[in-house]
Amino acid sequence: MSAPRTFTIPLIIACALFMEQMDSTVISTSLPVLAVDMGVDPISLKLALTSYLVSLAVFIPISGWMADRFGALTIFRSAICVFMLGSILCGVSNSLPEFVAARFFQGIGGAMMVPVGRLVILRSVDKANLVKALSYLTIPALFGPVLGPPLGGFITTYFHWRWIFFINIPISILGLYLATRFIPNTRADSMAPLDWPGFVLSALGCSLLMMGLATAGRHLVSSDISLACVVLGALSLAAYVWHARRTPTPLIDLKLLKIPTLQAGVFGGSLFRLGIGAIPFLLPLMLQLGFGFSAFHSGLLTCASAAGAMFMKTIAARILKRYGFRRVLVINGALGIVSLACIGLFSATTPYLVMFIVLLIGGCFRSLQFTSLNAISYADVESRSLSQATSIASVAQQLSVGMGVVLAGFALQVSNQLQGHATLVTQDFWPAFLTVALAASFSIPLLRRLPANAGSEMAGREQSKTSSA
Repeated sequence: MSAPRTFTIPLIIACALFMEQMDSTVISTSLPVLAVDMGVDPISLKLALTSYLVSLAVFIPISGWMADRFGALTIFRSAICVFMLGSILCGVSNSLPEFVAARFFQGIGGAMMVPVGRLVILRSVDKANLVKALSYLTIPALFGPVLGPPLGGFITTYFHWRWIFFINIPISILGLYLATRFIPNTRADSMAPLDWPGFVLSALGCSLLMMGLATAGRHLVSSDISLACVVLGALSLAAYVWHARRTPTPLIDLKLLKIPTLQAGVFGGSLFRLGIGAIPFLLPLMLQLGFGFSAFHSGLLTCASAAGAMFMKTIAARILKRYGFRRVLVINGALGIVSLACIGLFSATTPYLVMFIVLLIGGCFRSLQFTSLNAISYADVESRSLSQATSIASVAQQLSVGMGVVLAGFALQVSNQLQGHATLVTQDFWPAFLTVALAASFSIPLLRRLPANAGSEMAGREQSKTSSA
């Protein structure tokens, strides 16, 4: 049984993660073609990206509780089924509202698959083999974003965008079979009751706020409805904060944000991701609508960032050990923001190789920043609070990326209208890239507030200082 537990189970979970990661990236290169097929403005398709991210933010916090209550295998298989059904609904959608609703439903499955999958590994593999098992889980996280854009572009260019979602069907069926055969249906011995009021308030707050912001100015719904969604969403989130302070077991324990390192990781990280989250939305639109690239060539170029991210994963630990978290987060973060702004300088005459190199180097900066932010967030969190801290960080991450798409869409729309262009052209994109880069730059002052020795033990610097002393 050691082989299934150490190797087979992590790879089954890894396949689900690969499917979720790849699905999140393949759609980006298909946005312009989707817009034409559905007869909508390309900017309106930001709803397709934000609806999925909001769904993740809403349902990730309760995934662990559901696995404890109903069994990890039960929830994992249910998540695969929901994700597969959501993929089918996406593939048969004929209008933007149908597609947005299908993406939200698909996100429910994605929100359950990955956290529950990690929980399965933690409970199924002994501690001696845990590091090895978790290493198998990182493989799809690296290859999914690399393969996603060119695959999505290839399918869109030479077949039809609907097949992007239909390819999830055989993968899901195989995952269901393997999960049933190898994964135990573990449950928790004891557990706290679910904070239902907190779940309802947070779900309404996230969904309504993002929907209101994403639909503003595009006449998908009336301005009054957009404004009402924003107001009701903000009030719901404020009500959740009030509720969380008064319940003994809140869905998301906001008191943990008093920890300086978690605070920096969540707030500083959210601002940085707000800028970076706009890339999957803006870049394919600029390459295809602005420069006239095919979806396939756009996807090949877009994967350069993921290739840079893969390379940085191999040396990130050494860089952190050498320079420490605070210095890396501030300097590397600034370089990552500059590389984001540089994308806005691309034009139709920019050599393909130059664009590839800029995106490749930018991917390195962004990967190191995300690795550092993810690690520093948990540097001072006690073991008993890790689950809650993970929920806080995960929700903040999904919402900030969604807000990045919303901000990018708004900036692109304003730029297009102010310059008087009937359709999106190359000149509309540089103000949008500059706007999201400026938004991301506000993360630097927050990260500078970290202590100089923040995360020293995690980076392996304490031992070095002791030996040198």
